[in-house]
Amino acid sequence: MSSVLQPEIKNIIFDLGDVIIPIDLRGPIRNFATLSGLSEEEVENLWRDHGLTLQYETGLIDDAAFRRHVRDLLKNDSWADEVIDTAWNTVLLELPVERVQRILELRERYRLFLLSNTSRIHIVRVNQILSELGQPTLEELFEKVYYSYEVRLAKPSPEIYNHVLETAGLKAEETVFLDDNPHNIRAAAELGIKAVQVQPPLTILDYLRDESASQNVPYSG
Repeated sequence: MSSVLQPEIKNIIFDLGDVIIPIDLRGPIRNFATLSGLSEEEVENLWRDHGLTLQYETGLIDDAAFRRHVRDLLKNDSWADEVIDTAWNTVLLELPVERVQRILELRERYRLFLLSNTSRIHIVRVNQILSELGQPTLEELFEKVYYSYEVRLAKPSPEIYNHVLETAGLKAEETVFLDDNPHNIRAAAELGIKAVQVQPPLTILDYLRDESASQNVPYSG
């Protein structure tokens, strides 16, 4: 298929990390290891054993409780909120502004949505980055944003995709979903959404070319 922007497509749902903004999933682990004097493996095990990321990203704990858990797990009560937030946000890499500009172009012809497993601390920082680049915030960029911590659901649960389809009034067969995670892609495709896995070195600029200028890109769904 030469382009994911086929005639039947009316809606595009974007993931955030590694789709719009590049991420380094191990960045926070490295930084918290440095701050605490623990090894990366020890920090990673603590995160996994206590399910901290999942709790935070599904809204079971708020910002203050997340920071408190970090201090407790890593045994440092003296860290200021800013220290924890900065280390947590090292997952976020430099945002290519041309991706935002392409989204702005697509907004003229499609209904655009954001669906992300994320936390409030990350979203605050992404919006700061966008503002520093002179770009709209995520809430301004998309018709509606769906953050896992607000809807208290997370990909790849079918419930979160159905929630988006139902609340936005979308038909699955008219909707493209772009995500980097194969599990998220598979779950969306099973509901009839045209699911596309964004795989480096390609970016959304490649997958979302205009039909007249597009070249063959990998497609699934």
